[in-house]
Order: sequence, then structure tokens, then C-alpha cells
Amino acid sequence: MSELFDAVDALLASRAVLPPPAERKRLRAAHGLTIDEVATALRVRRATVSGWESGKTEPRPPERDAYARLLDKLAELYPAVPADAATPDLGPAPAVVPATFATPAPVEAPTLSTSPAPEAAATTSPDTPQAPAAPAAAPRPAGTARPSSTSRRPGAKKAAPAGTPADDPRFENGPLAVVDAGEDGRVVAYCTGGLVLDLPAKSLPSLVDWTLKEARLGQPKLSGPGRPADPLLVLTEAACERYGLPVVLSEEERSAGRIPEGHKVVKQLVRAEWQLTKRGFGPWARIYRPATGSERACVQLCIPSWGALDPRHWGSVGELPPAELARVLGVYASRVMTPRGSTAVTGLELMTALHPPTRASEPDALGKRHSEHNPGSLGKDPIDLMAWPPCEVPDGHPVLKDLPKFHVRGPDEQLFEESMVWARPMTDAECTLRYLVGLDVNMAFGAGANGLAVGLGAPTHIKAPVFDPKLPGSWLVDLSHVDLSRVKVAKDTWADLDSSLLPSPFTPKGEHPTGPAWYATPTVAYAQELGYDVAPLEAWVQYDNGRYLDGWYQRLRDAHLATMADLGVDADLSPEDFLAAMDGYKDRDPELALVLSAIKATAKGSIGKMRERPRGENWRPGEPWRALSRPTWRPDIRAAVISRTRINLHRKIVKHAAFTGQYPIAVNHDCVVYASNGPSPLDFLPYRQGKPLPGGFKLGINPGLVKHEGTQTVLWGEEVRERFGAPELNLARFIKDGEITNADNGE
Repeated sequence: MSELFDAVDALLASRAVLPPPAERKRLRAAHGLTIDEVATALRVRRATVSGWESGKTEPRPPERDAYARLLDKLAELYPAVPADAATPDLGPAPAVVPATFATPAPVEAPTLSTSPAPEAAATTSPDTPQAPAAPAAAPRPAGTARPSSTSRRPGAKKAAPAGTPADDPRFENGPLAVVDAGEDGRVVAYCTGGLVLDLPAKSLPSLVDWTLKEARLGQPKLSGPGRPADPLLVLTEAACERYGLPVVLSEEERSAGRIPEGHKVVKQLVRAEWQLTKRGFGPWARIYRPATGSERACVQLCIPSWGALDPRHWGSVGELPPAELARVLGVYASRVMTPRGSTAVTGLELMTALHPPTRASEPDALGKRHSEHNPGSLGKDPIDLMAWPPCEVPDGHPVLKDLPKFHVRGPDEQLFEESMVWARPMTDAECTLRYLVGLDVNMAFGAGANGLAVGLGAPTHIKAPVFDPKLPGSWLVDLSHVDLSRVKVAKDTWADLDSSLLPSPFTPKGEHPTGPAWYATPTVAYAQELGYDVAPLEAWVQYDNGRYLDGWYQRLRDAHLATMADLGVDADLSPEDFLAAMDGYKDRDPELALVLSAIKATAKGSIGKMRERPRGENWRPGEPWRALSRPTWRPDIRAAVISRTRINLHRKIVKHAAFTGQYPIAVNHDCVVYASNGPSPLDFLPYRQGKPLPGGFKLGINPGLVKHEGTQTVLWGEEVRERFGAPELNLARFIKDGEITNADNGE
């Protein structure tokens, strides 16, 4: 009978009554909820909720019932007011205080209310882009007053989602604050959403105390067994001066990555019984006390003037005024996570936050829970140094200490999976065309990680194995017999190609392999896909494996799509509309463009950091280095992701060649260049009735799809090659703007 009841409940849920799309949006905005928060709660993508609110799509079970329940509850809290309803007498209008800051706070620490200010409900969604202005804070439920020690800047821009649930007062003021000091000695903290807090702290130890006790900064955990993110304080140059820190590091301090342990501020922290991590007090300092039970006492500092925000990844973020800096970092924190260091470090921390190494066990006989390994994670301990396969580790690793000093490992000794860098001279037919058009793969490493099974522990060595495309690992196999002049392009469809115009997918430089070499599973599987048998000689395989990177990919994908949508580029645009929307999209909101750059750097940098090499540390070959102590030091995972990324691109190249007869001129990592009669990608991509070639290149913003990287003339390409005397000059490096910064011979 219960099964019948369940079936009836399912029928009711499938027809759950929903309000009109505009009302759905109003109810969400009235409660101060963001699209991201609703999507997270319902376990759907941000674009899905956006489609429900625009009326483009309708929710289906089981999400429909949960969505209807949410809207019903919101409708009880915020009933719609009839258009002809009389305006209630609210009494005298409140005075508007146009000052930038509230009245200076008293010396003692302010008491921050857990309740929000009685602000008017916004008439637009908190996620509506306000280009070129930045967004304003999301509306908060009325009924209580904001503390006198806080204020919101007049005309404050509407902030992007803060990433903190409205019902968690611990993080009421967002994930971070930018601390600045005025000439009058007053210190304030700029939070997300335009909120400004007065700071009474006279020293750095008291600032840390205030942050943990009064500031209500931080971010909820991203996974059930995880923990909330520690609050982040960003110190401006003026704040550094105010708290006795150098504005910039000396050459010696910059080389060491920290200020000396004898510095007066470090001594202040020690006297106050605060501790620093082994990295000391550097650009990304962590100040903490040992945890007592489940309570943590830790504050992260970010000091831009010390080089904390690398301009290669963050652009000009470190030069922004405090309020704008808080906005950019706050958007990044809400969509990725609170920064924990460089974008690469933050990417690794995101992996760990989504798959915490431990979890609480079931109660034992005495009812107590204990810490145990969290299945699907990399665990809390790194793989034993001497358990690493010699083929997977870089030169100088302890497992290779017995190799001769100047020994150079060949492809049969070392797994060398890297992204492709390849170029060739143009053919006579290509020289008769007018343009060179570049395509760039969006978040290529992210797309390569999506759905990829990777090892979770130490590998097992096998002699003469039978290849299994579903088993992660490294395989020693000869792929020199794979002939690109005749390959399978579908299940039972073979194609004849001009292999002289194609890069080999089995070497990073596109050269044809000459014998046995080590490859990651995706590379060997691709050889089978092309129609050729493989016979590995040996392998290191991972029987304990899983799709560890899926959550990481999804988080970064959603961050990328949400930011692009805010910049006016949606995921469901036609090819023509997509190209038009991409024209000048970064200029619509330069601050959000900086966020987008950091999101991309997070995806790329964290994969690279999984094989981090020694960085100074007085290291000698054969000795361990600091990165080896991380569970996320996983060169095998890095190799698998890069292998799949390279194969994904090569598969598109082959499909395109088989269908159109067009071959790439150059490939540079995630950029590929073709000769074309027209300057647009649509002049050579085989779109039919708006649909792309199956398995080929498709325009769009999703990871794995491509965008227009740039167009130059064929004449430009020939002049560049003639000027530098290198027929294999990689034009894909310079196709974006045509500027040649230095000669490139393809190395």
C-alpha cells in the first residue's frame, strides 16, 4: 500500500501548482535569496533556476515539488499586494543619511546585530547585472535595526550573491572584508554588498579577536563533512601602516616570502598566544589558535601590496579601491570559495572542501563518534613517497634517487602528458585564402576533468596487462602503428585523412611516436577509439578510483557561466548572437571581467599545481620537497586531466577534417587556428540550421565549447614567419591581437 501512496504523491508532485515566472522571481528577491542559493538548495544549475524565472522552462519532478514548496513558504511571508490596495500609513518617512560612514564607533568593540536593517525590498533580482555599475546588497527582511557601527555607502552597488544563507547569522556580513585606514586614524572594514564596519582594533592581535568575536565574517561549508571557511581580511597599504606592517616587502623578505620572526607584529601575536603556520607571516598569512573541540579560531590575511594577488591571474584587482576590491573578491568567494592563497592554491582547497578527507563515524558501542576516512576523498595523508611509480614522478623525486646524475629519461621511462603545442607551414591552397581564424576552448582543463575517473590512492603494478579504458592509470604501450591517414570517426565509419597536416595526439609536440611510451588512460583509449588495437607491456593502475573532480568542475563551471551571464553572454544564445554578445563583453563590467579571469586561472592553475616542483627551499635532487606532503600532490591526476584535454581537442580536429577537409595550421594548448575565406568562425565551421557538426567545434560559453580567439590575415601570418625565419612558428600564440612578443619556434 505504501508504494501506491508513493505513486500518488509522485503524481501530485508532477502537477504541483506554481506561480507565474515573474512572481517566482519576486518571491525570491523579497527574501533576499540569490539564484545561486536556490540552485544549490534544489541541486540544479543556476541556469535552470534562471529559466524557471524567465518562463523559458518549467521544473520537473522531483525538483518541481521542492520548488513549489519553497515558493509556497515565501508567498506566506511576502504576500502579493493587490494593485488597488490602499497605501498603508507608515508614519513619517525616515531620514536619509547621505554620509559615507556612520558615526565613529566608540573604543570598545561594537555589538553587531544578527538581524538586518529595515531596507526596502529591491524591485529587481539580486542577480540582475547592473553594468557598468556594480550591484547593491540583496534586500534583507525588515523588522530590526542595523547596528550603529555599520553603514552602507550611498549608492552602494548591488553585490553579487554573497554565498551565505540568510538564516546563518554567523556569516551575516559575508565571507571577507577589506580593511582600510583613513588619515584621521579611523579604521573601517569594507564588506560585500557595500556594508562598512567601524573597527575599534588598535593592534593586529585585537583585529584578529574582533574578526572572530564581532565581525560575523565567514562562509558556510561546501560539503557535509567539511567545515566553514575562515574569515578573510584584506589589508590595504594604509591598514598595513596602521597595524605596524611594512607597506611592501624588502628584497630579502620577498625572497623569503615572509617578514622575519623577530618583527614586532609577529611578537605581538606570540604574546597574545596566536600562532602562524609554517609559512610564517607572508602575503597570505594564517593566524590561529589550536582548535578546541569543533570550534576553530583562525583568520586568513591577504596583503595585496606584498604580492598576494598575482596580476597574471587577478589582473589589476590589487589596485582597486577598498569597496571595489571587496566586491570582486566577494563575488569570487561566493561563486568559487573564499580565497586561501593564489588561484592555484584556492583551486586545490576547493577540491578538498568538496571532498573533505575525514568524516564522523557512526556511533560506537558507547555512543561516541570518531574521525574516519571519507570515501571518495584523497584522504588526510599523502601517498608514501616510495610507493610512487617511477614513471609518474618528475626528475629529482626521492623514488628516482638511484638514477645516474645526468640521466635523461625517455618516453619509455617517464609519463609525459602535456597539452599540445604544434604548428606547420601553410599549404599553397591555404595561402590563397584571406584569413587565419583562432578558436579557443573554454575552460579546457575543466572540461577535461568532467566525468573523469581518477585514482584515489596508491597504484598497483601489473606486467602485460589487458587494457581497460575504464581503469585509471599509466600504461607502457607502443602506439606508433596508429595511422592518422585512416581512422574511425564513428562506430563503423572510417575516414581517409591527410596525416601530414595533422598533429599526432600521442605526443605534446604533435610528433609521431617511434616506440613504447608511457601514456595515461585517456590517450590509450583514444587509440582504440580511432580503430587500432593496443597491447600494453606494463601498467600502474588505480583500482581505488572515482570521479573526484566532478564537484570541482561543476562549481567552477557554474561560476564561469554565472559571471558570463552577468557580462551579457548567456549559455543558450544562437551562434550569431553568441559572437555578437562576446564583442566587448569584458568592458560591460571590468570588475566582473577580473573575477572571470580569476575563475579561469583557478581551473588551470590547480591542475598544474598537482605536480608542483621544488620552489627554492634549499632543495637537492633525491630529497623530498614541501609539496610532496600534500594529499593533493597527484601528478597522476594531473596527467589524466591533461591527457583527456588534449584528446578532446584532437577529436574535434579529426571530426572537422573528416567532414570539411580543413586542417589546423597551429595548436597552442587550448587554441587552434584555421585558414578561412572569411574573418568569422562561422565562415568555416559547418553549422547547419544553427546546429554544429556532432563531435566537432561548437560555439558557446560552456566549458569544452569554443569562442572566437582572434582573426588575422594570411598575409600577416606569412610575414611573421618570414620575419622570424621559422616556418613552424606557432601562430596560435599570437592570433588574438597579432602582436609578436618574442620569436617562438614551437618549443
